[in-house]
Amino acid sequence: MTIAPAIRREIETRLAAVEAEDDVRLLLAIESGSRAWGFPSPDSDYDVRFLYVRLRRDYLALSPVRDVIEREIVDEIDLNGWDVRKALGLMLRNNSVLSEWIESPIRYRDPHPVIARMAELKDRHFDPNGFALHYAKLGRTAIARWMQDAHEVAVKRYFYALRPALAIRVLRRDPSRRPPMQLQQLMAEADLPRSATEEIERLVAMKADTREAGPIARVSEIDALIADELTRADEVPARPPSEAFAAQANALFLDLVEE
Repeated sequence: MTIAPAIRREIETRLAAVEAEDDVRLLLAIESGSRAWGFPSPDSDYDVRFLYVRLRRDYLALSPVRDVIEREIVDEIDLNGWDVRKALGLMLRNNSVLSEWIESPIRYRDPHPVIARMAELKDRHFDPNGFALHYAKLGRTAIARWMQDAHEVAVKRYFYALRPALAIRVLRRDPSRRPPMQLQQLMAEADLPRSATEEIERLVAMKADTREAGPIARVSEIDALIADELTRADEVPARPPSEAFAAQANALFLDLVEE
């Protein structure tokens, strides 16, 4: 998925404004959401996400500084990011979002070297069960908004349940590594029946021509796949927690702040 040059320039300009206006340094700036996940619609927002670090003095202040930066959505560009301290804290709790940001195929900035250290740290202490439980929560939140409808579902919501379900399936098959973020890669690793693969590919093609909130007919095979996988997160083995994980994440944070 490529980003039109004019849109990319506008996004880069807004990212530079964030650095100047909020006095922060960006460590990573990527595209998340449906464009990076592999199932965009014509009216999909540009979900620009970033990690940043503040000046050392901000972390030493008596009053904590807010750990999220958000901008109003203008011209379909949705721009927000996390303080690196917040991101590392979520990483310790097996939140999959940071992992996906690091792996995004669409980047608006070259990542700071610390991002490679974060990825290596996450891989070293990766808890597949923690990831599976997080994906199950994401999927259940999505289906709660449409399972009561017997016939149709907003195309966006369907995929917001399907992708977590496939991530759990991939983790059940290979719990040794973090699952990919893109739908097509998940499908390739999920060992799906041919009929399910064909249905998902058909839905992706439909979404490419349908507005995000546009309704599509539910597919019984896909419904069954989602419902089944979201109940099987507990089958993914857990890795015992390591005290070294928090200590190493803290050391990474201190190295970054003291640069």
